[in-house]
Amino acid sequence: MDGAPSRGIWMPCGQVHAIRCVGALKMRSVFVRPDIAPDLPLESKAVSISALLSELIQASIGITESYAPDSREGRVMSLILDELKILPTLPLHLPQPADRRIQGICAALQQDPSDGSTLADWSARLGLDEKTIQRLFQKGTGMTFGQWRQQARLLLALERIALGEKIIDVAGQLGYESPSAFTTMFKKQFGITPSNFFK
Repeated sequence: MDGAPSRGIWMPCGQVHAIRCVGALKMRSVFVRPDIAPDLPLESKAVSISALLSELIQASIGITESYAPDSREGRVMSLILDELKILPTLPLHLPQPADRRIQGICAALQQDPSDGSTLADWSARLGLDEKTIQRLFQKGTGMTFGQWRQQARLLLALERIALGEKIIDVAGQLGYESPSAFTTMFKKQFGITPSNFFK
């Protein structure tokens, strides 16, 4: 479980992984034995860390392994497990499809996120029916074409804003008609405005 005081990554035991950080980062890791809490999530996901969980993790730093379950230390550790079970998922995942035709669309959209090509445009370029493209997107990513493009844009926006780019510039680079249209979409997805996301 890694992350800043308000965001983290939940990763089940045994996952091969890498983390790429944009900008400065302070991170704490919490390791949970699988046999202690078998009902924790089985899939990796970006999560929101509550103020309570953040403080509990801070309080657990000095706890050694030999603590009694009914002691203060035991209750802190037990409460951490309770909090881990209810971690809210953040929409920070961008699934990549296995189908090569759809991979081509995804690569093009990630290279040029302002590309406003419609399904009809991609249909003509690839010689595929629009419904086939939509079906392949749904099957390969669990998202529609429009949802995938929006998610790709929002994740790229997070990186650029984290690096200090202005919201007005990011909105234009990603193909939004105005900063307010971008902010509305961002808030709809993350529940918070871009400027407040990094506070």
